[in-house]
Amino acid sequence: MAKPTENPPAGSHWDSEVRLLAWLAICVAVLSYLFYFRNGDTMLYGDAVAHINIARRVFDSKTPGLLQLGTVWLPLPHLLMVPFLVSDEMWRRGVGGSIPSLIAYVFGVVGMFRLTRALLSPGAEPDAEARIAAWAAALIYAVNPNLIYLQTTAMGESLYLALFIWTVVYFSEWLKGDARALNKCAACLAAACLTRYDGWFLAAGMSAVVVVLALRSLRQGQSPGSQLSRGAALRFVLIAAAVPTLWLAYNAIIYRNPLEFENGPYSAKAIEKRTENPVHPGHPGSGSLDVSALYVFKAAEENMADGKLLQRVLVIWFVAGCLGMFLFRRVLIIAFLLAPVPFYALSVAYGGVPIFVPAWWPFTHYNVRYGLQLLPAFALAFAVLMYLGIKPPWQTGLWLKAFRWTSIVGTIVLVIASYASIWRAAPITLAEAQINMRSRNQLEAQLAGWLSKLPPDSTVLMYLGDHVGALQQAGIPLRRVINEGNHRVWKQPEDSEGLWERALADPAAYSDYVVAFEGDPVWQAVKNRRLRELVQIHVTGQARAVLYRIR
Repeated sequence: MAKPTENPPAGSHWDSEVRLLAWLAICVAVLSYLFYFRNGDTMLYGDAVAHINIARRVFDSKTPGLLQLGTVWLPLPHLLMVPFLVSDEMWRRGVGGSIPSLIAYVFGVVGMFRLTRALLSPGAEPDAEARIAAWAAALIYAVNPNLIYLQTTAMGESLYLALFIWTVVYFSEWLKGDARALNKCAACLAAACLTRYDGWFLAAGMSAVVVVLALRSLRQGQSPGSQLSRGAALRFVLIAAAVPTLWLAYNAIIYRNPLEFENGPYSAKAIEKRTENPVHPGHPGSGSLDVSALYVFKAAEENMADGKLLQRVLVIWFVAGCLGMFLFRRVLIIAFLLAPVPFYALSVAYGGVPIFVPAWWPFTHYNVRYGLQLLPAFALAFAVLMYLGIKPPWQTGLWLKAFRWTSIVGTIVLVIASYASIWRAAPITLAEAQINMRSRNQLEAQLAGWLSKLPPDSTVLMYLGDHVGALQQAGIPLRRVINEGNHRVWKQPEDSEGLWERALADPAAYSDYVVAFEGDPVWQAVKNRRLRELVQIHVTGQARAVLYRIR
């Protein structure tokens, strides 16, 4: 392992190749967005709709402010959406929620190129072979059908992947001698920690590595360079720990529970408990790290190819590429790129986070998109095989020609066949949204038709946790809606003086119309009040929705 020094590598990082790749990525992002937007697919995920409206509530609410960001989801994706959601049209159509994902996709593609080129270059300047491998890695990442679909939505995968990749990029450059890159790595890591909890796991691993390297430097001597390295290590650890610490403090102050996001009423554990099947409690992998890891990796296979044969060959190629990383003495890099496996295995086993894949019990789709977190690892592993085929570590031997043809041609054919199989069957992330959200979206579309007919100055009492998309489609500003976000969350277990609680106690005093879904808090509050019912909406698989007129 190379010791970091104060001398950055030579050459410009944003050269003509990078700029060309960025423009190509922009074209893919824009064209794919227009395609999926035209087909009405960008707002299929309920989580995407929720992300957009959490961001919108920061300024469009009866009680606007940063506390509208809530607790379960980390705040950075929502904060990045806010400027684009000021426009009512961009909010209604969901465009404002997709823009940060589209931008992040471009940065992720460029980051994949830069990581691979720097990693495989023997010196400060990249050679032709490293550039070819870098293009291969960037293209494998960029044209993955599941990533292409998700980056058109308001989901957080594209943003986190970009921050994840750039964190590893700067860490790799630090290992190669650019001491300043460690601060950039820490900044990207902090942003990743503000985006998904995966970043917390990555921060812990990277911090441990930096501390070990600093201690090793201390034992080897007290040179000025090593002294600076220890100072940089301390700064890195403090930055990496800052975001989790602040988020825990925020939860402790506002919700009186530092782990509200993990065990509160809206956490994955609570949701699983409310929806648990009494016949088959839990989910595949509950309490078992081995089974959980298998489901995580199976989800990754589903995001890379469709069909058992292609998936098996992909795994063989992937393992071979990972082993090839040992030749470059950059085992840490592939280890970081594989960090999603233990993180999601722990989440599935002990965090109440299920992953369902169609090939295994219970033979359906749920959170299959989590497997996309391994796409950077797959892209780099395949690029390493390409590089070894172009520039093999040995120059003579009976098997040299066979190895070169297998590495180069085999990788190209395998990737093309794998991605073609996905396009033929439809990206599994798109299928997941279509299957799981079909009835929900039908209900919201029908309800939106009725809500759009309400007087423009009317006030609505409605629980937004499940069907806020109906308001978005109807174009009803959230400041006209009394909802569960309109109370002082730091008053636990309930805020007796909050607008939400007062409206539930006396709906006629605060609202003109009420939307109740069978079983939700509004339903419980109005079910015995004999209100004037305007319409009932029944959709198979969804709670009955009732629209009442109060005054």
